[in-house]
Amino acid sequence: MSFKKVHLRKLLAAFGSTEQKLVTLPRADIRQELAKAVGENKGGGDFHGPFWSDAKDYVLMGSDFDQRTQLRVQANKRRELLYPSLKNGFVDWWENKKRFNNEHIRPFPSAIKNQVDFPELDATVKAENFMGLSIGDGYKRLIYPYFSESPPLSADHARIGWWLLSTAFPQHSIEDFRILDVLRGSSFSVQESDLTGNEEHTFKQLFARTLRRWNDLREEY
Repeated sequence: MSFKKVHLRKLLAAFGSTEQKLVTLPRADIRQELAKAVGENKGGGDFHGPFWSDAKDYVLMGSDFDQRTQLRVQANKRRELLYPSLKNGFVDWWENKKRFNNEHIRPFPSAIKNQVDFPELDATVKAENFMGLSIGDGYKRLIYPYFSESPPLSADHARIGWWLLSTAFPQHSIEDFRILDVLRGSSFSVQESDLTGNEEHTFKQLFARTLRRWNDLREEY
């Protein structure tokens, strides 16, 4: 997927990347885009989607996460190293850090999906595939997954991610959102790190830098 229309999680990973990673990440993106253009499929499908589906079933239906993970790995050996680590990170977070142990948990009743256009950059950021939970009678949690092995999600980049989410979903309180670094079992909430007021400027500045790098590298191909 081009950085011109990109998932928030992928963009946050780019924002936190080293200069070397800022070269390799767009190059992989460009090669995949060009392969699709000539009818090749080198991406291997949605790598994280099956895992996140299993995580939702674990939370909402009590499914056997260990068994599901084993079956996913058997179906695709590319998952052998990462899927068990993602599962362990998620379970550690869910079982040890949730704050609603005795309350009834249901799927959030409406779809949580939107995108934010940046006309000045001719680009779009997508926010979708949340784990939406209605908890008890009074509140909700809208959990957005971050999957990157490197870099870890930082509090600073989670903060500008909240700005994007608040822009994409003005009907929801930003306090209901969590951005979850799944691999490390670390979640970020606005209650723990207040917005400073410069998130929009920082987001656009970093996005513009990422797009410049992507465009410069694309000329090589």
